[in-house]
Amino acid sequence: MALSTVICIGMAGSGKTTFMQRLNSHLRSKKTAPYVINLDPAVLRIPYGANIDIRDSIKYKKVMENYQLGPNGAIVTSLNLFSTKIDQVIKLVEKKNESHKHCIIDTPGQIECFVWSASGSIITESFASTFPTVIAYIVDTPRNSSPTTFMSNMLYACSILYKTKLPMIVVFNKTDVCKADFAREWMTDFESFQAALREDQDTNGTSGMGSGYMGSLVNSMSLMLEEFYSQLDMVGVSSFTGEGFDDFLEAVDNKVGEYDEYYKAEREKILKEKEEKEKKRKEKSLDGLMRDLGINENKTAKSDNEGADVLSDLEIDDNDGLVERDEDEGVEREYTFPGEERTEGEINSKNEPDLQKRYRDAFESVAKDASSQTAENIAKYIRQ
Repeated sequence: MALSTVICIGMAGSGKTTFMQRLNSHLRSKKTAPYVINLDPAVLRIPYGANIDIRDSIKYKKVMENYQLGPNGAIVTSLNLFSTKIDQVIKLVEKKNESHKHCIIDTPGQIECFVWSASGSIITESFASTFPTVIAYIVDTPRNSSPTTFMSNMLYACSILYKTKLPMIVVFNKTDVCKADFAREWMTDFESFQAALREDQDTNGTSGMGSGYMGSLVNSMSLMLEEFYSQLDMVGVSSFTGEGFDDFLEAVDNKVGEYDEYYKAEREKILKEKEEKEKKRKEKSLDGLMRDLGINENKTAKSDNEGADVLSDLEIDDNDGLVERDEDEGVEREYTFPGEERTEGEINSKNEPDLQKRYRDAFESVAKDASSQTAENIAKYIRQ
């Protein structure tokens, strides 16, 4: 069976990293060790062995210092820098396609830094376009026993579903502290949720909220979510005891089938439409340029740099990307950027690139080439 990807997303404190640790050990106990990727640059220590770790490539504190950023800005910037080499990450994972059944990915606890950033979309879409990909949305069960808090969390899950357009499993974590039976009931029985909402309002002395704008808003959202729940699988797990992880893996297998049947075809359709629109846009821009120059030739010269090798075209040798790990971890760690020393991945005052100068030089070079090409075309047209 081909490798499938599970991207773990959750609010800070939901137990996401502990969930990753338990899932990793559970799969290893079944002799199906997963391929593990850590995308949290700010974590000091992870309780599992990672095959690819963003911290090998990006030094979070140096990013904060050199770019004068706060914690969240540094996380977003680190993900932006990492996403520029996502093609190499995908190639490393593709090499493990036959030897691993699952690739599990841990994301930053600051959920908005990953879900709503451009780099998060690039990373997610890169995996989703290559492997069957499932989103595991981790929920802190004890903190969602209130109907209003539960609804707020489900609305966030809804927004992630429609942002990523990928199959989603809602994982109610910490069931050893609080059982998730109430959540399953609320997700399958609209009247039960309404009764719990009224009871919560009466208990907290907010019975006046049952009428007017607030009552209408709450009722409308709960009705909308009832339709949303039909697109989800719900699983209760305990990262502390390991309870429910067999159910989670079964849900992943079901969602992989759903991905192949629905999401893959939809994504291919969207990508094809984007490609067609981009092709038409380029043709329109070229026609406009030709009209501006007064050139009516039907044929256009092929760009000199077309087909030139770029970073994503470079091949990776079989032994590239390997990094020695401590013996007690027992995990083959792969360095993200093949052919580079570990220290070169660090961003500091000595090797920090002058991005503005690079952009300016590149712009001037392209502008000079374009000007000379335009002059040549005009002279050619005049001679004709």
